[in-house]
Amino acid sequence: VDAASPHTEATSTHNYPNLTDDDGKAPKDSVVLPAYSTMDLVDKDPDEDDPWNLPELQDTGLKWSELDAKGKVMRVLTSIVKFILLVGFLYMFVCSLDVLSSAFQLVGGKAAGDIFQDNAVLSNPVAGLVIGVLVTVLVQSSSTSSSIVVSMVSSGLLEVQSAVPVIMGANIGTSVTNTIVAMMQAGDRNEFRRAFAGATVHDFFNWLSVLILLPLEAATGVLYKLTKIVIDSFNIQGGDNAPDLLNVITDPLTSAIIELDKTVISDIATGDPAARNKSLIKIWCKTENITVIHGIINQTVKQWINVTETINLERCNHIFAYANLPDLAVGLILLALSLLILCTCLILIVKLLNSMLKGQVAVVIKKVLNTDFPFPFGWVTGYIAILVGAGMTFIVQSSSVFTSAITPLVGIGVISLERAYPLTLGSNIGTTTTAILAAMAAPGETLANSLQIALCHFFFNIAGILLWYPIPFTRIPIRLARALGNRTANYRWFAAIYLLLCFFLMPLTILGLSLAGWQALVGVAVPIVVLAIFIIIVNLMQTRCPRYLPSRLRNWDFLPRPLHSMAPWDGVIMSGMAFCGTRCCCCCKCCQKTEDEEKGGKERKKSQEMYDNPALTRDNEPLEAPKETVKATQL
Repeated sequence: VDAASPHTEATSTHNYPNLTDDDGKAPKDSVVLPAYSTMDLVDKDPDEDDPWNLPELQDTGLKWSELDAKGKVMRVLTSIVKFILLVGFLYMFVCSLDVLSSAFQLVGGKAAGDIFQDNAVLSNPVAGLVIGVLVTVLVQSSSTSSSIVVSMVSSGLLEVQSAVPVIMGANIGTSVTNTIVAMMQAGDRNEFRRAFAGATVHDFFNWLSVLILLPLEAATGVLYKLTKIVIDSFNIQGGDNAPDLLNVITDPLTSAIIELDKTVISDIATGDPAARNKSLIKIWCKTENITVIHGIINQTVKQWINVTETINLERCNHIFAYANLPDLAVGLILLALSLLILCTCLILIVKLLNSMLKGQVAVVIKKVLNTDFPFPFGWVTGYIAILVGAGMTFIVQSSSVFTSAITPLVGIGVISLERAYPLTLGSNIGTTTTAILAAMAAPGETLANSLQIALCHFFFNIAGILLWYPIPFTRIPIRLARALGNRTANYRWFAAIYLLLCFFLMPLTILGLSLAGWQALVGVAVPIVVLAIFIIIVNLMQTRCPRYLPSRLRNWDFLPRPLHSMAPWDGVIMSGMAFCGTRCCCCCKCCQKTEDEEKGGKERKKSQEMYDNPALTRDNEPLEAPKETVKATQL
């Protein structure tokens, strides 16, 4: 509506006498602003904080100087107890991740070995990539899937060049753990927004690195050639096993729950038929191999042969050592148990951190973790964070554990997304150094190939960091993770869709197309990729330079609404959840009631503001002040 329109001027002079001069005429410079501008001020609360800003954790208790002696002693004792509980919950959290990995191996370990066994499929780089993703998701451990690849290369069943895409896929699959952990913080919208972005920034880094480096490796073999030069240049001797730092602490508990014979998966992958009938659950923890001479009669000629027999000396003491249950049943029991402990520990860790990180403690921690070095050395801070992430991952010997530990810290606002990104990149490097040390302990005849695969993993992550970190403009994973965090905060069910799509459905689809032949893969993948590139380019032009687009493409309104908006899908899913809530439990109804009350409170607040200020009206409503307001103004 034009500010100088007759309707506006007449309304302003008639309903608002305080805006007129002594003659009853409106002064020329007094114009009521359009209604929609003030409505925007109500819709956009100026006091509303940016959800991506780190929240201030306020200290609601008394200051230290205001406490008496007894209060100070109680506060110190409370802090000590909270710290001990925090360490205990972190210990249980890490142990639950280890048990979760064992559960996944029991459920899908033999299937993973069967997937690796088809060497013809592994010769296809795309199929090798998705097999690496699927196997790592099944066993929840990139080190396990990498060790299977090393075993296959050492036995001559797989060439080093064919193993490189599998290692890339293992790098992607290992990021599923912290994505699952982020979903445990879905209770608070803003915490979930930050936590899910902090977890998926790892996913986007790995996927974008693969999109660039996999075609480059398939065309030129650059990683294979580079690592070959490194191996040939140095006279590398076999070393000791990788240091076992974190496992020394967690093994007493996890080994009391379950112990696995991980060689069974490798034996299945390398084609040992006897391994299919073996159980992954370790029954005998101490065995001894002896060689016995047996005599056999072959066509009346007696021959003597050496036969190696295994003698069981000591039985294992874990819970399932005496349980006559199949691997699948034990795996499902451990899966439910580990997820329950994982969720409980994560919730309690977040609660404890929120209660401990208050006042000056929060200020100090945030300054240490999120403050850059002074100018002109600010750029060094990110690289220091990369080294810290690599060192911490080397200590705990698992990138999944480290990234899963920092994910809740990103959610509650202790670590910013910009700082979590280099820590995650360093974690990727740290997990490869452990693999390099493990490869150096291989026998002399397989040392070169084992070490070459580990170096391929190392140089792949280094190349990814060079692509997506040094120049701030190229830090695309941060922007993508932020956009996904906003989307999942508005539609929290989309997090589960993302998890299933990226780590299960899409890899399985690509694997099926690869098994059908490269013609089917190219015929389906190329149109999808072209369409995706077209959509990305149009979206960028719509936001930056829409004038260069045809009028029809300046928005997606010409498409059916479910194709360019998630609101219709949200309605369907919410209706399904409401139906489930009324039929199955009252939890959904209680949650829905709480959200409705919050929305109703906001709407009542806005309506009250509009009632108090008669200028706040909708564009399509007549501008009429309430009678009480007019009388008060006239008085």
